[in-house]
Amino acid sequence: MDRYVVFGNPIGHSKSPLIHRLFAEQTAQKLDYSTLLAPLDDFSGCARAFFQDGLGANVTVPFKEEAYRLADSLTARAQRAGAVNTLSKLADGSLLGDNTDGAGLVRDLTVNAGFGLQGKRILLLGAGGAVRGALEPLLAEQPASLIIANRTVEKAELLAELFADLGPVCASGFDWLQEPVDLIINATSASLSGDVPPIAPSLIEPGKTVCYDMMYSKEPTAFCRWASAHGAAVSMDGLGMLAEQAAEAFFLWRGVRPDTAPVLAELRRLLAL
Repeated sequence: MDRYVVFGNPIGHSKSPLIHRLFAEQTAQKLDYSTLLAPLDDFSGCARAFFQDGLGANVTVPFKEEAYRLADSLTARAQRAGAVNTLSKLADGSLLGDNTDGAGLVRDLTVNAGFGLQGKRILLLGAGGAVRGALEPLLAEQPASLIIANRTVEKAELLAELFADLGPVCASGFDWLQEPVDLIINATSASLSGDVPPIAPSLIEPGKTVCYDMMYSKEPTAFCRWASAHGAAVSMDGLGMLAEQAAEAFFLWRGVRPDTAPVLAELRRLLAL
């Protein structure tokens, strides 16, 4: 049986085994996918041991940067992201590192929500790893502008400089912005503590602006509640992004792209229990 895992610490909460089991059933692929709790001080040793006979792995916090360093080769999007969430063992035994997070975000927005990004004004909140992984796929959609807003403006400025060759990207503080945008993506972890980044409600054009939180929970996140309260046309959480980044990894490993709609519906059903 072809073996796959998701590395993390902690990892017991991961939905990846369920997602990939449903993908495998749907596409008639024979594989075994499980969680693997990697030690904080020896991710690379744990990963190398797994890849003695394992074929692929997803990587979650806090090991994405270590996976980047472990990979023998990197896709262009993983190089840009500076982090790896998907490892594949190639025919020669070497490890290819990829980052499917940004692709999952874009696919959730464009396919699942039907929201085209070309020519749109996008505001991205935060300047951490989640933002860095999203920038190349978002800029590839040719938005009119992409603003990275962060509490520490210098971090946003550094990212804007790194990705300036890919499109119209600039940096800002949270409180510098007032004019409405078409899409606001919350890539901060504020929702985990029930908070909302300190941005102006005037950034939402009622009935038009789409708001997206990379976090998800049983109830609408704090950011989604804030967005709805200020008239956002749509407020979405990141459960679809989770399913889509997994589908992208599954496609890389197995050469077949699963239909995420029934899997996402099952995830939503289980989350509501």
